[in-house]
Amino acid sequence: MKRRSLPPLAELARPEEKLAGLRIDGKCNTRSRMSFYTGIGIHSLMPDGSLGPETEVRGLPDGAKINFVTWSNDGKHLAFSVRFEEEESSSSKLRVWVADVETGMARPLFQSPDIYLNAVFDNYVWVDNSTLLVCTIPLSRGDPPKKPLVPSGPKIQSNEQKTIVQVRTFQDLLKDEYDEDLFDYYATSQLVLASLDGKVKEVGSPAIYTSLDPSPDEKYILISSIHRPYSFIVPCGRFPKKVDLWTADGNFVRELCDLPLAEDIPIASNSVRNGMRSLNWRADKPSTLYWAETQDGGDAKVEVSPRDIVYTQPAEPQEGEEPEILHKLDLRYGGISWCDDSLALVYESWYKTRRTRTWVISPGSKDVSPRILFDRSSEDVYSDPGSPMLRRTSTGNYVIAKLRKENDDATYLLLNGNGATPEGDTPFLDLFDINTGSKERIWESDKEKYYESVVALLSDQKEGDIHINDLKILTSKESKTENTQYYIQSWPDKKLCQITDFPHPYPQLASLQKEMIRYERKDGVQLTATLYLPPGYDPSKDGPLPCLVWSYPGEFKSKDAAGQVRGSPNEFAGIGPTSALLWLARRFAILSGPTIPIIGEGDEEANDRYVEQLVASAEAAVEEVIQRGVAHPNKIAVGGHSYGAFMTANLLAHAPHLFCCGIARSGAYNRTLTPFGFQNEDRTLWEATNTYVEMSPFMSANRIKKPILLIHGEEDNNPGTLTMQSDRFFNALKGHGALCRLVILPFESHGYSARESIMHVLWETDRWLQKHCVSNTSEVSADIGKSKDGEGKEVTDIENKAVAASGGGGAELADDIESGQFHSKPRSLM
Repeated sequence: MKRRSLPPLAELARPEEKLAGLRIDGKCNTRSRMSFYTGIGIHSLMPDGSLGPETEVRGLPDGAKINFVTWSNDGKHLAFSVRFEEEESSSSKLRVWVADVETGMARPLFQSPDIYLNAVFDNYVWVDNSTLLVCTIPLSRGDPPKKPLVPSGPKIQSNEQKTIVQVRTFQDLLKDEYDEDLFDYYATSQLVLASLDGKVKEVGSPAIYTSLDPSPDEKYILISSIHRPYSFIVPCGRFPKKVDLWTADGNFVRELCDLPLAEDIPIASNSVRNGMRSLNWRADKPSTLYWAETQDGGDAKVEVSPRDIVYTQPAEPQEGEEPEILHKLDLRYGGISWCDDSLALVYESWYKTRRTRTWVISPGSKDVSPRILFDRSSEDVYSDPGSPMLRRTSTGNYVIAKLRKENDDATYLLLNGNGATPEGDTPFLDLFDINTGSKERIWESDKEKYYESVVALLSDQKEGDIHINDLKILTSKESKTENTQYYIQSWPDKKLCQITDFPHPYPQLASLQKEMIRYERKDGVQLTATLYLPPGYDPSKDGPLPCLVWSYPGEFKSKDAAGQVRGSPNEFAGIGPTSALLWLARRFAILSGPTIPIIGEGDEEANDRYVEQLVASAEAAVEEVIQRGVAHPNKIAVGGHSYGAFMTANLLAHAPHLFCCGIARSGAYNRTLTPFGFQNEDRTLWEATNTYVEMSPFMSANRIKKPILLIHGEEDNNPGTLTMQSDRFFNALKGHGALCRLVILPFESHGYSARESIMHVLWETDRWLQKHCVSNTSEVSADIGKSKDGEGKEVTDIENKAVAASGGGGAELADDIESGQFHSKPRSLM
């Protein structure tokens, strides 16, 4: 996939509609701010394991913007959407194209130029190797509704039934009847079955279809949709949801569920929607459904056993045939990995205790009792056995891969793990006997210089069990200074074949120095961080450097878990557009991701000692870099994004003896504006008033005497980090004469994407560091561990401070699932 680097700000400036938690580009009828690819290259994998020459997808219009690229199950075709610039900063609507993989020739799927893709929700799916089901803009749709000059009446919300409804501070919600009509206008699709030979057939009535999921045998399709009544307080992910079963040729079979509006899902972790959820096809069966139903009403605070029940049922059950209970769980259901009738793995977990369990079940044998395979803490990375590798089937589904050895009847799985150790991660592949639990390590990453990991299993040309001698895997390999490359490794001789040769993305920093360091907090908690030093730096000759500490706090249930090492010293230094590592080019020492654990053991809530633990962790980190002689005590700056910005402001308020200045991007600073929980805090402001107030740097704005740079996107849509958080914090700081600066980036959201914004953020940050860190001559660190003039002591006597509560609550991490967006796990960029 080929792409450009950073978009111009003009693209972000395009008009967008903010509706039901989504941002919609009305011109294109898709989500706004959508990146795109500029080209597609296809390579065949040669018999010797090498990569063949590139076949470029051609026949596209000039300036084509490509999205939603999907393979047909047989791998012979690609489908993707195409749009292009029509006029200045304006793109066309999306059209579906298909390309022949062998020749690379591409063409529009629809011969009619009037059929456009509706990509607000799910857009299209391969029903079989020659047919796609496409969400299109209804041909009968007219112009968008016009906003009435005078509203029909006042906006009214009522709770006369005295229902308890606690919601976080969701953004971009519907506000009135006009918004509801506009949401209907842009989100409504007409489903169309289109075959590669040009046949087109409209199926069903126009509706707001949110997902399309064909059965493995290609005979049925699960169709999800949302409908009125809508809500003004929650995003569309909680609107009434209907799931129907259709035949593959578009005929209605039956309704599976119609869930009501879910405004009242409790804010406690592991609370869920009531009714059928996670409704999917069994990957190992032609057309069998399974789903979970909560037994606690969706409220995690309700004690009940079982808590979740997993059901299964054929697509078309016999008359009177009830759903069959597959498994009962006492924790919260977390999904199933299917293999066959003799084996499936069921996952459950509970956030409050960090407990996670994996069950072995035999779906086809009622007389075989389920048994626990793994029962452990999700925080204990050292005990993580890994996850089973999945094999792709001919229908494009993924099932657990079973392996066999010569003259051996045992059933083996492949467990792919991170291999966390006190020396760092050493990924592995274990041959695991599912019945005896015995393991044989058949592959392990290099430990000395490289970091390697298993990306995918490639032994999927044949159905059924894989013989160990036919095993083939895709791996990645990188080092501190060498970019990630991909390899294919084949058994039995474990021959390695490199298939990529990506150049170093920033050769100026190719010889940077990287070290994973360990040190101890004063309460005995072991901490880790990654220390980066500029190319060619020698502390004995060059002396201490200015230092930038960049981090993000994490919450743990135990000191042991907080002290475990995560990551590898041999990973390649990925540098994102606004990464702190860029300041290596300015001869800074960078302390990246020092562990800032906020620990709540037993019944203790982690946030009740947030400030105390935050300061102790920062003191330990600063003391370590000073003792190593790499950081100048008076030239240590601190920074972070989102919850890291919240951390930065708190450290300047409560540990001014440590840092000379701070940089806080897209943060929230007043927790009373998020009264129904934030991050992983699920108590309300009224249940934990002191905690909310003590944690809020806004309440300690009068204590911040060190220079602080606040940066925020003007259109931040992340729950909890409204742009006004930075506005109000800046005014509080200014009202107390603090040295501060506020930068609001036009059109930017929680993260920053436009070239102009990125370059400006770098300029602002560099100016701040040069002025208040590099040039700092004032004494910062009089005595590590003691607060200067008592300023660093934990806040006391806050109980009497007034709590001005307004607004709703929100988490610093955007909940993409609420809006129906799902992302694959990104590689770690700073």
